[in-house]
Amino acid sequence: MTGQPPDILFCLHFLGGSAGTWDSLAGALGGTHRLIPLDLPGFGAACDSTGYSVDEMADAVSASIAGMAAGPFRIVGHSMGAKVALTLARRAEDGDAVLRELAGLVLISGSPPSPEPIPEDRRDHMLSWIDADEESRRREAQAFVRANVASNLEAEVEIKAVEDVLRAAPSAWRAWLTSGANEDLCERIGVLRLPVLMIAGSEDADLGPDAQAALTLPHCPNGRLVTVKGVAHLLPLERPGELADLIREPVTRVSEALPGPEIPAEYASLIASDRVNSRLRDALLDRAKPDDPAYAPKALDAVELAILRAVFARVLPVSGLDAAARLDARLATGSGDGWRFATLPPDAQAYRDASRTLDAAARAAHDRPFVVLDEAQQDALLTLAQKGDLTVGSSLGGRLDAAQIRFWFEDARSDAVRLYLAHPAALARIGFSGIGAGGDRPEPIASGLPGFVRTGLDSPEPWEPRTGEAAR
Repeated sequence: MTGQPPDILFCLHFLGGSAGTWDSLAGALGGTHRLIPLDLPGFGAACDSTGYSVDEMADAVSASIAGMAAGPFRIVGHSMGAKVALTLARRAEDGDAVLRELAGLVLISGSPPSPEPIPEDRRDHMLSWIDADEESRRREAQAFVRANVASNLEAEVEIKAVEDVLRAAPSAWRAWLTSGANEDLCERIGVLRLPVLMIAGSEDADLGPDAQAALTLPHCPNGRLVTVKGVAHLLPLERPGELADLIREPVTRVSEALPGPEIPAEYASLIASDRVNSRLRDALLDRAKPDDPAYAPKALDAVELAILRAVFARVLPVSGLDAAARLDARLATGSGDGWRFATLPPDAQAYRDASRTLDAAARAAHDRPFVVLDEAQQDALLTLAQKGDLTVGSSLGGRLDAAQIRFWFEDARSDAVRLYLAHPAALARIGFSGIGAGGDRPEPIASGLPGFVRTGLDSPEPWEPRTGEAAR
């Protein structure tokens, strides 16, 4: 779906911001959009309001939307506001009548569904001064604003930003840093089908492009991540003109289903023939269906599924086959080959733990998530896993030791191959015609007996398709 985005934008600010955060954006848009900036509880004009959890802030926003929305709208969430926006999007997709006209999100340096990746020393410092004397608070508030931009703000813009920070209720500030930012909503947010424009500044230390790609984009298959060069965390204040240009762009759904691996016509004819048992035919046709690009995982969470997709892309790159999603569906039903290595937990837990261990190893080695590493870096980590040399301590986020990750990776490679070979395109490629060995009836069929007659070397049956390597 492509078209002009709705011109109504409900805007949710960052920690320490206010409805005034969006003044520069409103000017840059020049009246082309109707901005409705809101003060979240504890901030701006709502500094005396309470209710600081993500759900309570979402309730306040929902109440405002119910009173003002007229027609399709988008929600723009900046940093803290993005986590609230994601929560509202989940409510919308779950059928909330107030949010039925929600047409998409714009997430700017967004706080992800998972706990925010803020270093503890920085969090502690931000908590240390919010209740200090007035002079200390003003000095620290200015330092906070300046630490979150890549270049100096205009004097008037900086003064307003500092005043917003000082106006914030200390209780709301503490609540976000100790609770809201740490809320883990991964499973609850799941996978959203709404179009999402995701914007990150290249100089944002904690919530930049890597964090967005690893922690938020997996939840948004209709998401598009844009990196703005030379900008840190406060994009609406630093580059309102560039932000306005991005917001004006048409809305595009990017998760259209890709065709699955191609089944040669001759092999497709065999599948359709009366030589193939109808139950087997149904199974093969089901396996040939295109994978849903917005598949919502059932055993893993969205971030773990993204990591597993990255692993399978290196192990068995097959265009159009989402082996990770197919494996997740199998893990959710508890079906499998009936055995596992004794040193590993049950299959679903092993995959969850292994994906998080690989990600921890990537961060330890490269200070970046696994999904954003280049192919050579990913291959190097997987090679260590294969050899039993991948070590990352629990203090760094590792859940499996080197021996366990080696056993898991053996299982993962086996599962990937098994999932691929179950697809009729793979059977065609290896020239497997055993599917035509028996139809639904034991008696002869129109094209002869339903099994094999010729047993000599290089003497295929007349009905066998000449596909794959055998056709070369």
